[in-house]
Amino acid sequence: MNKNNIEIIGIHGIPEVKPGDDIAELITRYADEQNYLIQDYDIFVIAQKVVSKSEGQFVYLSDVKPSSFSTVFGEKSGKDPRLIETVIKDSRQIIKLDYDRGILITETHHGFICANSGVDLSNVSGNEVALRLPENPDESAIKLASKIKRISGIKNISVIISDTFGRPWREGQINFSIGSSGIQPTIDYRGKKDDFNKVMNVTEVAVIDELAGAAELVMRKTTRIPVVVIRGFKYKDTNLGTYSLFRNKHTDMFR
Repeated sequence: MNKNNIEIIGIHGIPEVKPGDDIAELITRYADEQNYLIQDYDIFVIAQKVVSKSEGQFVYLSDVKPSSFSTVFGEKSGKDPRLIETVIKDSRQIIKLDYDRGILITETHHGFICANSGVDLSNVSGNEVALRLPENPDESAIKLASKIKRISGIKNISVIISDTFGRPWREGQINFSIGSSGIQPTIDYRGKKDDFNKVMNVTEVAVIDELAGAAELVMRKTTRIPVVVIRGFKYKDTNLGTYSLFRNKHTDMFR
């Protein structure tokens, strides 16, 4: 393979994940079944939903008692007030709301800025069940990377947990990293010279987000490929996780 090329390979056959399932064991087993040999510096991009499901991050709406705010928002937006209450409980603060369009942008307890605190009803069995984000996605990524290394015997493995977020000013959604382990989150070009010998002052590329976005081209939403392996991308190991990408409020011009 050309040193400037990367491969993105989907791991097929992984069944519906249930609470307590060992995702690392499932990944290595089904990679082996499709004769895919795990190698040094493979990057595993894992969909958030399977991580949340394995960790039992389900919310049964029948158990949720909506507050007055959630009830009013539900009446005005046409959304289930029990779901709104779940969103509020998983947030630090509301960033933006629009009753007419049913839009609720929040900052989660983790620090993510996203719609509905990342709480979702899609790809979850039953209309009365919602799925929350993992409690600590970076910690989840660390545990998964460690287990995949132990099972496969491969020393250098990294994990990115991805989820789909919208973006201000652009239509369409894209996959971002919400948790990572074993891979430098950014490539810092500051102080280096470009092709025209000019020094770059601000360029710092969020590679874990770019890799998560690339992985979604293989995962998609309806093909039941919750895990892909990216091979050929050169990266540095690090103790930093996705949390290192959070922008400080003092430098955030939009909050």
